[in-house]
Amino acid sequence: MTSDHLPGPSEAQRYSAADITVLEFDASVLKCPGMYFGGGLENPRLPALLLSAAARHALHPAARVAEDHSLAAEIAVLGDLCFNMTISQQHVWPDSPSRGYFDSLLGPEWWLLAAIATLCTTTTVEMWSDGRGFSQELAGLRPLGTVQSFDPQARSGTSITFTIDGRNLPSSAAFPADLGTIDAHGPDCTAADGPGYVVIRDHRPGGQSSIRLA
Repeated sequence: MTSDHLPGPSEAQRYSAADITVLEFDASVLKCPGMYFGGGLENPRLPALLLSAAARHALHPAARVAEDHSLAAEIAVLGDLCFNMTISQQHVWPDSPSRGYFDSLLGPEWWLLAAIATLCTTTTVEMWSDGRGFSQELAGLRPLGTVQSFDPQARSGTSITFTIDGRNLPSSAAFPADLGTIDAHGPDCTAADGPGYVVIRDHRPGGQSSIRLA
């Protein structure tokens, strides 16, 4: 059969740019959370997968943030669906952090943490460096207001507190008591060992466990 006689697509098979839907970042996360975390909203292990994603970001940040396995971070489990993550890292800003998704402090270099924020009722982001601090409250990934300034602690870093929206999760969904189930590397980590690490501490009543991942 020559190319002049190749059958063309049927009417049902034809499509154009008008048939393609481009989703905003948070809509993409909400539609297919399994693509980002390895489990959907129906999965009772989703909170554990979100902790793993946060730890993975700290040890495998975007190249413009830091090298793999070079950052030190601490994750504090504050409740069954609430945790804080603090990362010690050197920020380099001209005057203030650049704005990311929807004019928030979380941009593409923080995409995995931004994806976690999408599944939250509230997220508080704080970044500081050289005596300047900047904070912002989010609902999902959408800012509740403008970036605010504050007097920070010394050095440079980032602190984010996530409160996961449990309304669409199974009633049993919660962070695990066994922190040894948290995976900070994933199946594709080939980076050499470095000085970076993540410490996870469970501050829930009756918890008091901790683990160090490197």
